[in-house]
Amino acid sequence: MKTGILFLIVTLILPGCKPAKENPSVTRDQQSPSSGRHTVTVYTTASQKNLRLTHTVTKDFSKARQPLETETFVVVNPGKIFQTLIGIGGALTDASAEVFATLPAEKQKELLTAYYDPEQGIGYTFARTNIHSCDFSSASYTYVSDDDKVLKTFSIDHDRNYRIPLIKQAIAAAGGKLKLFASPWSPPAFMKTNHDMLHGGKLLPEYADAWALYFTKFIKAYESEGVPIWGITVQNEPMATQTWESCIYTAEEERDFLKNHLGPTMAHEGLSDKKIIVWDHNRDLIVHRANTILEDPEAAKYVWGIGFHWYETWTGGEPMYGNVALVHESWPEKHLIFTEGTPASYSRENLMKWENAERYGSSMIHDFNAGTEAWTDWNILLDMQGGPNHVGNFCVAPVHADTATGELVYTPSYFYIGHFSKFIRPGAQRVSCAPSRSILEATSFLNLDGSLATVVMNRTGREIRFSLIIGNQQVPGNIPAHALQTYVAR
Repeated sequence: MKTGILFLIVTLILPGCKPAKENPSVTRDQQSPSSGRHTVTVYTTASQKNLRLTHTVTKDFSKARQPLETETFVVVNPGKIFQTLIGIGGALTDASAEVFATLPAEKQKELLTAYYDPEQGIGYTFARTNIHSCDFSSASYTYVSDDDKVLKTFSIDHDRNYRIPLIKQAIAAAGGKLKLFASPWSPPAFMKTNHDMLHGGKLLPEYADAWALYFTKFIKAYESEGVPIWGITVQNEPMATQTWESCIYTAEEERDFLKNHLGPTMAHEGLSDKKIIVWDHNRDLIVHRANTILEDPEAAKYVWGIGFHWYETWTGGEPMYGNVALVHESWPEKHLIFTEGTPASYSRENLMKWENAERYGSSMIHDFNAGTEAWTDWNILLDMQGGPNHVGNFCVAPVHADTATGELVYTPSYFYIGHFSKFIRPGAQRVSCAPSRSILEATSFLNLDGSLATVVMNRTGREIRFSLIIGNQQVPGNIPAHALQTYVAR
């Protein structure tokens, strides 16, 4: 890839790249996972070629032969089935909504199609939003007046300006269904030890019940607007003191808030069906947090799953995928969900950096292989400064908008995420998949329509030839340097 900035402006999203529609007469149960497949269709995104989720070839299968040590293979066993995919998507923040509102109507439609249409776009089915303000808001705000200890002034009027309209349009673009979960970055300042929504601090014990009730008021207010809430997380990044909205909970404090306040309040308010997700922070301490909360039966009964981010690598080292797998092995009855990730702070150099896309690809492959059931990117849309953000914590997103011209800039990350979200659909089950060489990374899912989607990534600087073996069949593969491919077998 040449140095310097490259703006990729997409007018027609992924022309000619439509997955086959599900055939209601053929279900996964009716088609045995090990039954023969006839063809594989390959879609490719590559840094050194003009390929962006492009249909590059369709091949016929042949009978598989014994692999040799001198060759490279990706081996898939559709008969070994693991977790079921809930969905893939991104966050509908204040920042995304405010930038979206500046776009011309035709560009708004383009963006919604690009993200949420399963045929012309990449088919997002999952989303996150913030409970009152976060760093990706234009300013700090809450839904109550200062010192309103009984929440009489609770109102989501602020969100009716930009965020709720965007969420509603995203739901419509996704076909009327979009699983949405919500996360708080901080309680109101008067409820905290530092009397500040920013800079960490802790929830004051005397406000634990009021803060728990705040969650339920948010859910009910959004649902009265026609925006269903699928679930909540207890606290975004509970071990990080940030310059923006933040609040600290030790593992014991989060356990006790859930057990004694949030869980019972949700049940009392008729919201037991909402998913409650704990941790919502990095992979590094996920094992300790899961152990502390889930070993307490009274707390564990309220926990649907454990959420995690990827920022442990920002201080150096490798991603802690093994920690995610260990939590899955230790608590298989609970669910794992990736709740946030952005690959870099904003700069013009970072905007189109191919390594950002590769970080998405590698994380999604390994997180899914560790048992993750849903995967959520951070902001779906930001401006050309990586905001708005009221504390200057600017970041890159898969799509940016030039608010002066109304043009949309699609980064490589958008296409890498699309290799998963477009071809691996909700209800798909992960199956056994392993490359024979570490130069390739891969995962594979069996969709409800019987199609088998295998994603293969090459982060090396050279083209790699390999064979894809599915059961007793195989097909030759050829992946360019710095590329991601999805092999859809039918």
